[in-house]
Amino acid sequence: MSSDYRRIIKDGIWDNNIVFAQTLALCPLLAVTGTASNGLGMGLASTAVMIASGLLISLLRNLITPQVRIPVFVLIIAVLVTLTDMFLNAWLHDLHKVLGLFIPLIVTNCAILGRAESFASRNHALPALLDGLMMGLGFTLALVILGASRELLGSGTLFANAALLLGSWARFLELVLIPDYKGFLLIILPPGGFIVLGCLLAGKRLIDRAVAARRRRALEAIDTPAGEAAR
Repeated sequence: MSSDYRRIIKDGIWDNNIVFAQTLALCPLLAVTGTASNGLGMGLASTAVMIASGLLISLLRNLITPQVRIPVFVLIIAVLVTLTDMFLNAWLHDLHKVLGLFIPLIVTNCAILGRAESFASRNHALPALLDGLMMGLGFTLALVILGASRELLGSGTLFANAALLLGSWARFLELVLIPDYKGFLLIILPPGGFIVLGCLLAGKRLIDRAVAARRRRALEAIDTPAGEAAR
């Protein structure tokens, strides 16, 4: 795998994560992540749109004039979101009812339009497809982590009603980790979303600083013997 593809994967999952690095798409993030199941459903729907939009815009990039590129990008994304909304309504109706308005609002997700403008419209199809996949998976990861954290602290479960929302295949995800847990209502309510998100953002920054410090010490350890040998 080339270094460019490794960079795309690392950016999407961690370094340039839509939520943890760019702090975009916070409206659906905080609204639907009362449970991990909701976060997973929203994340997968957004990922499908990001993959398809990145691929289509990359393939059409030489046909779209710069003057009308933004309206065309929005139109392509809107068509894909409409198809996704219809698919969820037809095949995953319970999940569609839970996510509600936030499925059509994927059109207004700045992250999707931003990747279309900054990456898909300037790269070939395969990198654009991989970028959409990795950015979508990074977004899904953030949604699931936030939803799982809120669900665990709020009700002591993980992926509650996953089979009802996502289909019978997701039944194995349903877990009760804290039996007879009374729950922490604040975490499930909107203020809890902000609290947990703030903690997760702080945690990512602490990890990034620790990794950077470790790399710096490793480089210093390599440079020091070389300098001593020169003297």
